[in-house]
Amino acid sequence: MFSEAKVAQMAAFFLDRSEGRMPYLKLMKLLYLADRECLNRYGYTISDDRMVSMPHGPVLSRTYDLMKGTSQGEWDEWIADEANYEVSLRKPVDHEDEYFFLELSVADTEIMDHVYEQFGHMQRFELRDYTHDHCQEWKDPHGSSRPITPYEIFRALGRNDDEARASAGQLHAHRQLSQKMADYL
Repeated sequence: MFSEAKVAQMAAFFLDRSEGRMPYLKLMKLLYLADRECLNRYGYTISDDRMVSMPHGPVLSRTYDLMKGTSQGEWDEWIADEANYEVSLRKPVDHEDEYFFLELSVADTEIMDHVYEQFGHMQRFELRDYTHDHCQEWKDPHGSSRPITPYEIFRALGRNDDEARASAGQLHAHRQLSQKMADYL
């Protein structure tokens, strides 16, 4: 289930790796690539956000809305808007506190470290171009947006048709179970 707190901590994790500040576009691509890598490794995403194609590449839909200022509070506790389409950390990361990023699992942070090592050196438009060229699930929406299905991502990650359908079905069942548990609590 999507959690604003978890997505805010994902963003803070990447911002911390980038000296506390980063362009929106670069942050969004890193977040997307982390979710994509988690899908590849484990069959689920870190953020549990909806993925969509937009003109500048694939994005996490609700996270994009948070970046545009629709926070319910958690995002704003961690992330500050800056000039020139940049965001920054609102509070310093306590590297001595192993529970600082309480919403993130060890597997989550390992994936995000991997993604940052692979892509953190890229500039925002270089990273955008990378996602256009290497994320086959992205389709140019010609100025609009278009949903990206888990099936499309699993296929782009190299799964055959049956494997992609099965993985997408498992993800759907996992999301339904998470929602029922949240409704119950």
